[in-house]
Amino acid sequence: MIDSEQVRKVAHLARLKLNPEEEEKFTTQLSSILDYFEQLSELDTEKVPPTTRAIDVSNITRHDDLEKFPNREEILSCAPEQDGDFFKVPKIMSEE
Repeated sequence: MIDSEQVRKVAHLARLKLNPEEEEKFTTQLSSILDYFEQLSELDTEKVPPTTRAIDVSNITRHDDLEKFPNREEILSCAPEQDGDFFKVPKIMSEE
């Protein structure tokens, strides 16, 4: 069971300002959450492999293959400014 002093400490660490009603509400809610975790700790998980997700998820994005664009002039013509074969962009870093 968590008490209001612990809720105030967590709120302070999270830089939250709680009024007394919120402290009471969060004390009750956090206690319920911790009680539920206590119930879960009673389960036998010896033969359950550790996972990061409840379901198996894999990366479904395609492999990124480097390819030359067939028409270089066409893509350069879309640039607001260019310098020869390069895009010209505003300077973002100072030389200081």
